[in-house]
Amino acid sequence: MDAAAPRPKENMGEPLPRVDARLKVTGQAHYPADLPTANIAYGALATSSIAKGKVTKLRLDDVRAVPGLLDIVTYGDMDKVDKPKFGNSGATSIGPLHDRRIFHDGQIVALAVAETFEAAEEAARLIRAEYEEEKPTATFDSPGTATIPAAGKSPLFKEDVKAGDFDAAYADAAVKIDQRYSTPTQHHNPIELFSTTAFWEGDQLTVHEPSQNVTGWKVELARQLKIDPAKVRIVSPFIGGAFGSKGPMTPRTAIVAVAAKRLGRPVRCVTSRMQAFGTQTYRAETRHRIRIGAGKDGRISAFAHEGWEVTSRPDAYVVGGTSATGRMYDYGSVLTHVSLVQTDRNTPGYMRSPPETPYVYALENAMDEMAVALGMDPVEFRRINEPKVEPIGKKPFSSRSLIQCYDQAAEAFGWADRDPKVGAMRDGDWLVGMGCATAIYPTAVAPCAARVRLTVDGDVRLQCGSHEIGTGVRTVAGQMASERLGVSIDKISVEMGDSSLPPAPVSGGSISTASVCSAVLMACDAIRTKLYAAATAEGGPLVGSHNEELELAGGKIVAKSGASAKVGDVLKAMQVGAIEEYAEFAPKNATPEALKKLYAGTPEFHGADQDEDSVKYAFGAEFVEVRINRFTREIRVPRIVGAFAAGRIMNTRTARSQLMGGMIWGIGQALHEATEVDRRYARYVNRDLQDYLVPVNADIKDLQVILVPEVDHAVNPAGAKGLGELGNVGTAAAVASAVYHATGKRIRDLPIRIEQLLV
Repeated sequence: MDAAAPRPKENMGEPLPRVDARLKVTGQAHYPADLPTANIAYGALATSSIAKGKVTKLRLDDVRAVPGLLDIVTYGDMDKVDKPKFGNSGATSIGPLHDRRIFHDGQIVALAVAETFEAAEEAARLIRAEYEEEKPTATFDSPGTATIPAAGKSPLFKEDVKAGDFDAAYADAAVKIDQRYSTPTQHHNPIELFSTTAFWEGDQLTVHEPSQNVTGWKVELARQLKIDPAKVRIVSPFIGGAFGSKGPMTPRTAIVAVAAKRLGRPVRCVTSRMQAFGTQTYRAETRHRIRIGAGKDGRISAFAHEGWEVTSRPDAYVVGGTSATGRMYDYGSVLTHVSLVQTDRNTPGYMRSPPETPYVYALENAMDEMAVALGMDPVEFRRINEPKVEPIGKKPFSSRSLIQCYDQAAEAFGWADRDPKVGAMRDGDWLVGMGCATAIYPTAVAPCAARVRLTVDGDVRLQCGSHEIGTGVRTVAGQMASERLGVSIDKISVEMGDSSLPPAPVSGGSISTASVCSAVLMACDAIRTKLYAAATAEGGPLVGSHNEELELAGGKIVAKSGASAKVGDVLKAMQVGAIEEYAEFAPKNATPEALKKLYAGTPEFHGADQDEDSVKYAFGAEFVEVRINRFTREIRVPRIVGAFAAGRIMNTRTARSQLMGGMIWGIGQALHEATEVDRRYARYVNRDLQDYLVPVNADIKDLQVILVPEVDHAVNPAGAKGLGELGNVGTAAAVASAVYHATGKRIRDLPIRIEQLLV
């Protein structure tokens, strides 16, 4: 065991290496744009140079002269195809080639297809559009915005949560704060570019595309093309970075499919990194107003959180993080409201911990400000306001180990050595600051299906239409099968990332481990039941034993008495070469239509606050040390410690990896990452990895992840809460608090840059 493979504690699985690790490090893992396809043609997108208006004419004469040009798909060519639908499986309702209106900068106006990639790129660059241009609205405070209530605009955000009489409690509070915070636009920049490869075999369509939602895409693409979903197959064996960007399908997929149909040969379109900023989703900028009132003893009596979020004109994409912030502490009274601000931009979408990252940043910044106003230690302030029940519905938490997280992280970090006086800690020319913040993520689960086959030779094949997006779900699903069937992991093959497999929900919302492992557990337990029945039947090797006395281990059925029987011998006695079970898991509170919705590509999400009995969240505590040069104001983060409790940890190695990656991203959100928007033209300026800043190795020093044991049988059969998105929720706020501790400057608007500290 080492730091990368932490020793398992209670309710934690072994830190087994990823089952696909060798494929990835040797280059044998094929990503969608790598999959071999014969006789392929290449597509390249042409996109708009304005953000609002109408295309009046496309000049194509020069384009048609490009050697090797095969086709141009543009206006009129998609008339027999339905427009995309905004929702869980669709990124936007904007059908770029269904309507000559331009809704945002970088909107697709044509697809050029040629014999070579270079020819397609040349042709796309030569496409010239003429416009009737209008003045666009770029962002907050731009002329022409429209503000609407967010509640009810999304099935995931039905209402603005509230409790008690905030106005009265706030008016009576002895200590108050009223502050505003903001987070910027952020864009997905995965190393693997966005791509679509489509080919037809008769009336059967196959699409190779990096996807977090192959089942949903199959159904949505079939709807757009007006064909039977059974005739569509989406294949995405591996994803080279997604974090939400490859969850909903964009309009590009149907356009490439139409081009392949017209040509009668495969077409592959790889979107350039610059074009991805306008054709994919992103994290919308947000604004927040937080008011907190408390007594001089530090007990909060009033909490209000108002949020504003940018969205596009046609689609009401909602972040809505007040569902989490309104339930974080023992507030006494709660008032929240979220508004959408419509602009002439492409539709935002999911980015790792979509609601929690911006909203908890504002909350935890405000909690630190309140602790300062009270003259109280920030950890002690949170401890005092630790709730026994959540403040909205007064329901208990299924489990809540936040204080344990703070205790363990504070000890490992050395919080007790912190001098609380602002600017008091120094090391030569460096100002030293320390800050902390809470991480929270709702525990969700969704219906899922899985197929498991156990052969007489002891081999296991596990099939599920989930997705390996880098989280290690192949590995933990294999570990669940290994545990329940008593076979070693090297005897298990795991197949995922194909819509022809048993359906699974989108790999997002930190639901994959819980959903997939619950379905795998059900399939494996059905196999166990059949094996036990055969082994204990009259004439069987373990006759007289009861199921609760039996276990599978080392390829054998073992009784408490010590008697055992080889699984292979039991199968032979059953006169079968294998047992295969197909399991369909539905959460406890699922509707009667839950499994039908799963197959329809619209699975139900059962989230943190939907259970009548309790609310379900994973928690963590993060501590950060910053160093700021007293002359240059250069900012460094030499140390960060995070402790996290997320129910059953299936694999400590993959869990640590996910939490570490989230914390690193959180440092980037705090100090580096922002998409710059040109307010005049509603255009993204830094559309590359040169100017879109992210952390690199030199930015990350000492990073420690602590896995806090937690048992929670209420969340799902697997007992897992999900943690892929938990790690980056509190980091930015902890950094902001540490910057204040070092300098006395309270930076409320992300990212924190040198120029803000020079003022």
